[in-house]
Amino acid sequence: MDNSQLINQVIVLFVIMAVGFYAKKKKFLNNVVDKGLSELLLNITLPFMIVTSFNIKYEAEMVSNAQKILIYSFLIHIGLIFISKMFFFKLAKNKQQVFRFITIFSNVGFMGYPVLESIYGGTGVFYAAIFNIAFNILVWTVGVMLFTGEKDFKSMMKEVTNPAIIAVIIGLILFVFSIRLPLPIETSLKLVGSTTTPISMIIVGSMLAEMKFKDAFTNISVYYAAVVRLLIVPMTVYVVLKLLKVDNLLLNICVILQAMPAAVMAPIIAEKYGGESLLASQCVFITTILSGITIPIIILFL
Repeated sequence: MDNSQLINQVIVLFVIMAVGFYAKKKKFLNNVVDKGLSELLLNITLPFMIVTSFNIKYEAEMVSNAQKILIYSFLIHIGLIFISKMFFFKLAKNKQQVFRFITIFSNVGFMGYPVLESIYGGTGVFYAAIFNIAFNILVWTVGVMLFTGEKDFKSMMKEVTNPAIIAVIIGLILFVFSIRLPLPIETSLKLVGSTTTPISMIIVGSMLAEMKFKDAFTNISVYYAAVVRLLIVPMTVYVVLKLLKVDNLLLNICVILQAMPAAVMAPIIAEKYGGESLLASQCVFITTILSGITIPIIILFL
């Protein structure tokens, strides 16, 4: 992916964010609408997008690599749970929650997929979808627990049965058994699912409209978290996978996906579960800007 393509991808993100920012300032959006949009995204559009990401032709030779990258994804995310605690343990609890979340979970969906597609084509998207399985499972268990503090098995099972996880299971069944949905259903899922990114960025823009603009750039701790997310995490993943002698293709895909900015789900989940959604929005904003510089550096390094 050349720099112009990457810059264009980042610009698209900010244009959509700006729409949400403008809508909130003009009072087309308010906190009630934001919450409604978040529920729509989490319960309908995101699950639809997940199901359609598995709409890939089954090929036996790809299954072995798919199994490996799924294992790597779980190991990376679980490792980051502990690493994130080391980096932010001195901060206030509300900051810890947000910064640990964005360290563990990157923006695989909107940024990761198109970046990998531009480098590896459809194969890159397929592996990104498999890698994203661990993301979808852990974001609704570990990610939610970061904000709620609930660690009991009952609470975890409640989150595991949310629509996003059910969508992963359905998607896997469709992929493994090469089931093609009727065209009207497939098209409907794809169209509704494709609204996930714009809705999420509109929500983030709307949240940003509630703070003073200078606050987005003057919170030093956000820059610290951004360095961890954009540079330390991908380089740590690179070193560990290199020591494990992981195949270069799978290593590169894992590192590139971990070089993405903070997941746009961060402020949405923070809002839903009583976390600092404004701080999470700042993190998405700053890491997305800086990723226009750091992603090309990581790719050139690889």
